[in-house]
Amino acid sequence: MNPYFSFAAAALLVIGLAGNGFEMRRARMSTMRDEDIASKNMFANKRNFKWYACIGAAIALAAVGTYT
Repeated sequence: MNPYFSFAAAALLVIGLAGNGFEMRRARMSTMRDEDIASKNMFANKRNFKWYACIGAAIALAAVGTYT
């Protein structure tokens, strides 16, 4: 078990979840201001995909760290 992969996975997971939380807050605030411009589904907002990629990389690193 390589601890470097585990630490990197934990860091990416925290960064991804915190960033996604802030981005969801901004999307919700813009939805309340102008309902027509913001997307109806906040999870499919294109600004969130970079955070989903960060969380996915954390899961992949955790799996690699577990099996090496």
